[in-house]
Amino acid sequence: MGTLHAILLALVQGLTEFLPISSSAHLVLLPILMDWEDQGLVMDIAAHLGSLFAVLFYFRRELSKLISGWCQSFTSSNKANEDAQLAWLLIWASVPIFIMALFVQSFLLPHIRNAVVIGFASIVFGLLLWHADKSGKQSRVNQDLNVKDALLIGLAQAFALIPGASRSGVTMTAGMWVGLTRIEAARFSFLLAIPTILAASLYGAYKAMQHEVIIQWGLVLGVIACSAIVAFLCIHWFIKFVSKIGMMPFVIYRIILGGLLLLFYL
Repeated sequence: MGTLHAILLALVQGLTEFLPISSSAHLVLLPILMDWEDQGLVMDIAAHLGSLFAVLFYFRRELSKLISGWCQSFTSSNKANEDAQLAWLLIWASVPIFIMALFVQSFLLPHIRNAVVIGFASIVFGLLLWHADKSGKQSRVNQDLNVKDALLIGLAQAFALIPGASRSGVTMTAGMWVGLTRIEAARFSFLLAIPTILAASLYGAYKAMQHEVIIQWGLVLGVIACSAIVAFLCIHWFIKFVSKIGMMPFVIYRIILGGLLLLFYL
């Protein structure tokens, strides 16, 4: 794998992981459009680890409170703690995608990583994002959610297994459907990414260990660092401006991307 390929991989992952435009789709499309060999599992893991480090660092203070509140929730006197409630909601919301991944990871996902599926998914889930942005009440904050809301967002996240659906896109869509503001939907989505990316990275590392893989440590560390920096900036920018710009720019991008893919590959 060349340096240019590694840099583009890191940039694409960092730019797309937390924007509602599907990082998995862009990682699948990158070698197709550039006529390169697939970057391989190790580089995929490195790119996702960069995104994970970015979200962990960005929400480090909030995560400290969530972990503390969650630990205290095991004592009866702290069950009403808001941090504990949000931590439990994130756990409940993580369950559906883990269950779904167990069933579809091996026999379905290898057959849907193609440009046509990405094109359809980009358009369909982009339109759903637009509908939620326009019709959602956007009056609730994360602490107002209940277990039913969390499970609904978690079920939506399971659709992110489809390349082109976008994990952040579907969770923000579901968040706005249950009444969250854009910023709160984004924050819940970003926090929910932590267990999801961590589990996917650990599973990927386990698979990589089953094969003898030559690791280019310089490129791996470079991909992690580049992906982390770009992802951090994307999180900061998105939370700062999403209430002003809304979801329409991302919807338009998704429709154009999906249309072009269907035009050339259908």
